[in-house]
This record gives sequence, structure tokens and C-alpha cells, in this order.
Amino acid sequence: MEDEPADEGTGARQRVPGERAPERQLDRPPSERYQESEPPLEEPAGRSSALGLVGAVLVAVVGAVAIAIAGGRLTITAGLLVIAAVVGWLVAGLVSFGADPGAGRTGRRVTATIIALAGVALGQIGLWVIARQEGGTLGVTDYLAEVFGFLVPLELTLAGAIAWWRTA
Repeated sequence: MEDEPADEGTGARQRVPGERAPERQLDRPPSERYQESEPPLEEPAGRSSALGLVGAVLVAVVGAVAIAIAGGRLTITAGLLVIAAVVGWLVAGLVSFGADPGAGRTGRRVTATIIALAGVALGQIGLWVIARQEGGTLGVTDYLAEVFGFLVPLELTLAGAIAWWRTA
């Protein structure tokens, strides 16, 4: 077949009689109409990580207040172990919730353990502050050792161990 000259007005090539028209290309495959709509965009890792850390710190502070009130005002002793365990459990869950999947597990475990230990330690200081307001004269370590004895290190160990164990 000979090439026909291009049409001067449109610049398109004129077809010779009997020549097949070029196949039309679709913009997208026909199967796309059966797909569900676009998947939702994921949250940036930094935002959820920050949200998880803020939540973990808030849980630790609330746990510290709970320890101070339960031990100082309500004079609960062994129940403080339960509060410490719950603080460790919740802190680990929140740190894991907000964790970047690419981050190392050890880093998350250390972070959760430090936050849980800080919350329980803050609660112990709260116990001492309440005792000082009621007329106590002992220093913080003397007071905690005299009144709560082995429960203080047991609370710290329990909160830290649960936070370490539960962090994914």
C-alpha cells in the first residue's frame, strides 16, 4: 500500500479504502470498574506514634494519681500491685498501638517500660507527699520503706515486667 499524503487541514493521515482503523486504546482497563473505591490513606507514622506516646504518658500519670489516692487516702496496700500491673499493661498497649512498624521492638519495649516505671515511681512520690501533708516527717525513701516495705520494689518490678512483656 502506498502512503497517502496527510490532509493539509487536519494533519491526519488519510486512510486507503479497505485499510483497518487503528485500535483504540482505553485510558484504563475495563476491570477497574469492578474494584472497590480507593483504599483509605493511612495515617502518617509520626502522628500515630506521637498519639500512642501521649496516651501512654497520660495513662502513667493517671496511674500515679490512682496509686497516690489508693495508698495515701484509702490506705490500700496490696491493691497497689494491681494498679501497677494495669498501668504497665495499658502503657505497653498504647506504645504498641502508636508504634511505627519499621521501628525496632526493643526500642518500643524500653520506651513502654520507662513510661510505666515513671508512672509507678511518680505514684510513690505522691504517696509520700500525701503523708507529708498529714504531718509525716520522714524522707521519701524512709517513708516508703517503713510503710510499704517490699511492695514498692514489687510494684515497680511488676509494672516494668508487664510493660516489657506486652509490648509488641
